[in-house]
Order: sequence, then C-alpha cells, then structure tokens
Amino acid sequence: MKARVVLQQCLHARLQVKPPDEESEAEWVEVNRGMVIYICFFKGATEDLIPKMVNTLLNVKLCETESGKFTSVLQLPGSVLIVPQATLGGKPKGRGMQYHGNIGKDEGLKLYETFVSLCQSELSSCKNSDILTEVKHGTYGNRQVLKLDTNGPYTHLMEF
Repeated sequence: MKARVVLQQCLHARLQVKPPDEESEAEWVEVNRGMVIYICFFKGATEDLIPKMVNTLLNVKLCETESGKFTSVLQLPGSVLIVPQATLGGKPKGRGMQYHGNIGKDEGLKLYETFVSLCQSELSSCKNSDILTEVKHGTYGNRQVLKLDTNGPYTHLMEF
C-alpha cells in the first residue's frame, strides 16, 4: 500500500488554509456539492500511482443524485476539496500514535501537488453542465480547520 484516502460526500465544505494572525484574517477555501478527499502518502509512493488514484476517485459512484441514485463526482457534476491528512498513516503504539510509514515531507508535497493538479485537469475537462465545478485544496504540512455539511455519513476508505 502506497496511499490511503478517505472520501466523504458533501453538500458544502469549508477549509481554513491559513490561520488568522495579527495582520490578517483567516483564509478559507470552500466547495459546494461534491466530495472531500482526505489523502496520505506512504513511503515508497511514486508519481506513477497518481493517475490511477485520480481516475478511481473521480469516477467511483459515491455521489447521490436527487433521485437517490449514485454517480461519480464527474457526472454529478460536483466539486472536490482535497485535504492533506498525514494522520491517516498513523499506527497505535502504546497510548500514542506513530507515523513512521508516512512519506517524507518534501516527497509528499510533490506527490500532493501532482495529485491536485491532475484532479484539476480531469474536472476541468469534464464540463458537462452550467454548474460551477472546481477543485480546491488545503495546504500540505499545515494544521487546518474543516467545516463540513453532508447529506449522510457516507464515508469510504480506499487504499492504493
């Protein structure tokens, strides 16, 4: 296994990508209907893995339509919020957690940027309605605040 992803269907999601400081307010990115992708890369992951991940995640039928049927985020069409989530790589050790299997920060950042870029490319090439679809993403390596509205606890774990 080289990566772990959690998918969450959403009606609206808002992610703080920069905390407030003395000179500025917090910065947020947000998406409407679509999905949130939490992603973690493990040691040994390479860019070769990214196209398969993007294809699987954007085409899997996990988004509910008004009629109750499930479709992909590309066919909905919906937006995507990508959240880097190193804690998905944690393993319990005593009363704490260890993250020794996670990829190094520099390598992880490169893979994360490639993943975001390919998601943006795939979603932008699939404009099949007048609905605004977009890919927003968090800041790799930073602690972030997430606000999420969902139409059910429809969460899935996927490993690559």
